[in-house]
Amino acid sequence: LLRAQNLKEFEKKVTEFRLANGLRFIVAERHEAPVVSFHTYVNAGSVDDPSGETGLAHMFEHMAFKGTETIGTKDWPNEKKALDAIEAVYDRLEAERNRGPKADEGKLGALEAQVKMAIDEAQAYVQPNEYARVIEENGGAGLNAGTERDSTEYYYSLPSNRIELWFLLESQRFLHPVFREFYKERDVVMEEHRMRVESNPQGKLQQEFLATAFAAHPYRNPPGGWPSDIANLRRSEARDFFEKHYVPANIAIAIVGDVNPADARRMAERYFGALQARPLPALVHTQEPPQPGLKMAIVDSASQPVALVGYKRPDQYDRDDAAFDVIQLILSSGRTGLMYKELVQDKRIALAAQAIATFPGGRYPNLFTFLLAPSLGHSVEENEKALDDLLTRFKAQPVDAATLSRAKTQARAEVIRRLANNAGLAALLTTYAVNYGDWRKLFTAIDDLNKVTAADVERVARHYFVPSSRTNAYLAQPGQGGRQ
Repeated sequence: LLRAQNLKEFEKKVTEFRLANGLRFIVAERHEAPVVSFHTYVNAGSVDDPSGETGLAHMFEHMAFKGTETIGTKDWPNEKKALDAIEAVYDRLEAERNRGPKADEGKLGALEAQVKMAIDEAQAYVQPNEYARVIEENGGAGLNAGTERDSTEYYYSLPSNRIELWFLLESQRFLHPVFREFYKERDVVMEEHRMRVESNPQGKLQQEFLATAFAAHPYRNPPGGWPSDIANLRRSEARDFFEKHYVPANIAIAIVGDVNPADARRMAERYFGALQARPLPALVHTQEPPQPGLKMAIVDSASQPVALVGYKRPDQYDRDDAAFDVIQLILSSGRTGLMYKELVQDKRIALAAQAIATFPGGRYPNLFTFLLAPSLGHSVEENEKALDDLLTRFKAQPVDAATLSRAKTQARAEVIRRLANNAGLAALLTTYAVNYGDWRKLFTAIDDLNKVTAADVERVARHYFVPSSRTNAYLAQPGQGGRQ
C-alpha cells in the first residue's frame, strides 16, 4: 500500500485544476459519508515576517476569523470610517513616538487616549464571532488555523449539502479582509506569548534554542513574533503582508469527501475567480553563516530539567531528506526507537528521549533535534553523554536490516493513518502540492524512503552529527547551568 504503483488507482478519485489567477484546487472524492473537509494552505509563515515586524503572519491568521465587509459587522460603511479613524490617530501617535527622547509626554498621553477612544468607537459596530457562528450553525466542525514557520493553514469540515457556504465564506475572507479588531487582537497575541513562552519554561527553552542556533536566518524568530515587534504592529502592515503573500499562486486548497468535482470547479470559478493574479513573493534570501563551533544556551528554571540538542541539516529538498526521516524513525519511533530503549527503558535515566528530523521548518536549512528529559535522580549531563555514546555507535556501524525495515514500515503506517480521514488527507494533499509542486509526491516520498540504505543512514549521520554544527540548550536549576 502507498507505493507509486498505487498512484494510478488513487488518481482516479482526484481532480486537480488551477484558476486563471493561479489558485490551485485538489478535489478528492470520498462518498462514504455526507461530509466534506476543506484545507487552505498558504505558502507564507513566520519565516516570511519582515524584519522588525515579526508576528505579522500570525496576526493575519487571527484577522482571517474576524469576518468580512458583510459578516461580523452591524454597519460596514460606518465601521470602515471608524477603522480609518483609528489609523489616522495612530499615525500621529507613531510620529510622536518616533521623536524618541524628544517626544512630548503630554502629547503622547493624549494621543494614546484618542487611539483608545477610536478603537472603542469602531468596536461598537462589531458583531463578535459571527464568522464562526455561521459555520457552526451550518454543521461545521473542526474550525481552526495554524501559523507555522513555513505556512499558514485554515481548515474545517461541513456537511456536503453546505459546500457552497464554504466557497462563499473562504473566498470573502481573502477577497475582502477588513482587519477588524486588529489592536484588540494584538493584545490577545501578546498574552498568548506570555502564556506560551514567558510563563512556560519549555517554551522559553525552545525560543532560546532557536535564537542561539540561528544567528541570521529568520527561523530564529518565534512563530508569534518578538514581544517588542508585536506591541508595535500596525493594521496597515498586516494588510501589506496579506497583499504580498496571499496571492492566488501562493495558495493551494484541498476539498476531500462527498463532493462532485465538476460542481467544485464551477463554484471555484464563481467565488474565487475574482481574486487578482499577483506575482509570487520573493523567497527568504538570508543565509545562515557557517557555524564557528558548538553553541550553547541556558535557561534558568526551577522546573523539570530538559535538554535540546540540534545539528544543522539541509532543507527538505535535499537528496538526503528521506535519510534524515529514516534516522529519526530508527532513533525515536515510540517504544521501538533506540533512544527510548536505551535511555528510558534500559538505563532508566530519562523520562523522555525523542528525535525530530526537521525543526523548526523544512523550506530552508534547519535542525535535526533531540529532546532529553532526565528522570528523578538523573542529570541532563548524564542523558547528554548517553545520547552522545549512542550516536557514536550509530555512526560507527551500519544499522541492521530488521531495524531499517521496521522504520520504513512505521513511516508508511503513519502516512496511512493520516490518509484515513478526510481532514488528514486534505492537509497532506496541500502540503505536498505547495512544497513539491505536485501532490503525487505523497506517494513517491514513500518510495524515496524505501530506497534509503543502511549505508545512507551511516553516511548522513557521520556527515551531519558533528560538534561544529551542534547547538545545546538547557533548562536548568538557577546557578547550575546544563550540568546538574
